[in-house]
Amino acid sequence: MCVSCQFLIHLSVCVCVCVCVCVCVCVCVSASVPQFTNSPTVIVMVGLPARGKTYISKKLTRYLNWIGVPTKVFNVGQYRRDATQSYKSYEFFRPDNQEAMKIRKACAIAALKDVCAYFMQEQGQVAVFDATNTTIERREVILSFAKENGYKVRWSVYVCVSVCTDLSCVCVCAQQVKLSSPDYAGCDKEEAVADFLKRIECYKVTYISLNDEKDRCLSYIKIFNVGSRYLVNRVQDHIQSRIVYYLMNIHVAPRFIYLTRHGESELNLVGRIGGDSGLSPQGNKFASALGGYMRSQCIRDLKVWTSHMKRTIQTAEGLGVPYEQWKALNEIDAGVCEEMTYEEIQDHYPEEFALRDQNKYRYRYPKGESYEDLVQRLEPVIMELERQENVLVVCHQAVMRCLLAYFLDKSAAELPYLKCPLHTVLKLTPVAYGCKVESIFLNIEAVNTHRDKPVVSQHMPSYRLICTKSNTSFVDHTGCQESQCSDVPTPSPTSNKTLQDLTKLSLQLYTHTHR
Repeated sequence: MCVSCQFLIHLSVCVCVCVCVCVCVCVCVSASVPQFTNSPTVIVMVGLPARGKTYISKKLTRYLNWIGVPTKVFNVGQYRRDATQSYKSYEFFRPDNQEAMKIRKACAIAALKDVCAYFMQEQGQVAVFDATNTTIERREVILSFAKENGYKVRWSVYVCVSVCTDLSCVCVCAQQVKLSSPDYAGCDKEEAVADFLKRIECYKVTYISLNDEKDRCLSYIKIFNVGSRYLVNRVQDHIQSRIVYYLMNIHVAPRFIYLTRHGESELNLVGRIGGDSGLSPQGNKFASALGGYMRSQCIRDLKVWTSHMKRTIQTAEGLGVPYEQWKALNEIDAGVCEEMTYEEIQDHYPEEFALRDQNKYRYRYPKGESYEDLVQRLEPVIMELERQENVLVVCHQAVMRCLLAYFLDKSAAELPYLKCPLHTVLKLTPVAYGCKVESIFLNIEAVNTHRDKPVVSQHMPSYRLICTKSNTSFVDHTGCQESQCSDVPTPSPTSNKTLQDLTKLSLQLYTHTHR
């Protein structure tokens, strides 16, 4: 064989190995982010102003992001405010105002283009197109845009119609939300109410809702009077079924949700995680104090939920009221690390300790759970919380973080580091577009179990490349194949520069061995 052929074979082997590395890394990265949708989904809101469309949009987006579906709201009203700078009066929304109609259509198209960019460039999975969309023409524009831009990956379109014939609900929405919008900043309240009601009348002139016969081919849900009745048509995929399930569980009745951890436990005192120990003397004091505090709140028909673990049950018994046990509320399973201190974990499992610090949300304890697993376990709890009125949840640190992240719209990166101290009650009051939080410390001292987010080194764990006749895959220090353990950090894909460097290295090695 000639020298040139030997070099080409050597170079080909090097590049092939590099390509294998790239392919393996790409598979690992995608495996770490759950894909709930086979195709991007556009949720199209439909309804007159003050029908709760933005409320539904924000709440649904918060839920989908919490369960791991990247979702974003595109509010066309904000595009209109950015384009027109200042709002003058309801006359902007008159159907015979041709100049304004052009601006409104341009704003809708701009929002749709941003939806397209969100799917293509940011790997979004669901976009909520929040606007009135009250005319057939506007809905046809949206459907055509979805068809034209979904030529590579088909877009799924799901329509959410909010119908409200109860004028008291409309008035409440107008008073609580619309009059505080930027359109009416600095306006007299009575003048703002009059202008907004005239704006609604402008929309009514051209409003045509979905027709159950003519639009039978569309996938949609109609919500009547903020959830008193529903009509669901043609649910076609998994994400649409999740959307329907969620929307049929939420309500807008005023309520309070109280979140608290169990009283200080015996294992808390010695710094050990997990386990199923009882309360310490201070923990028992907290149980009594919690009972006194809840009685002072004078909440009628309060429901109390606990986990199946001793420390939450003992805490709830101090209330002197019936309570309901949820296995789903059990603390995160630390697997082989149960009842160990963080120092012991670092000594016995240094690689695991380091990996958890690098991605605490997706890291899974050996034979245990991750925060990501815990969120999936807690979804039925969230659904039931949305259905209920006043509830006290006595739970654990990791569980409370997950629940709090849902109500406060915190990201997966923030979730594992939310502060949930012992002997403190968080009182949540759902409001129009979010949640008001009050923190009440019951003046019973306890140990601090919070561990701040560490400064992680930029150097990732080393991987060794296993090459056999049957397969090629990354294996981490523990010997766990990356394709099965998506929680382990993945090295970055090999760049073109790296390939060039490998080519130069191959040439140098070849030259050295053939001198």
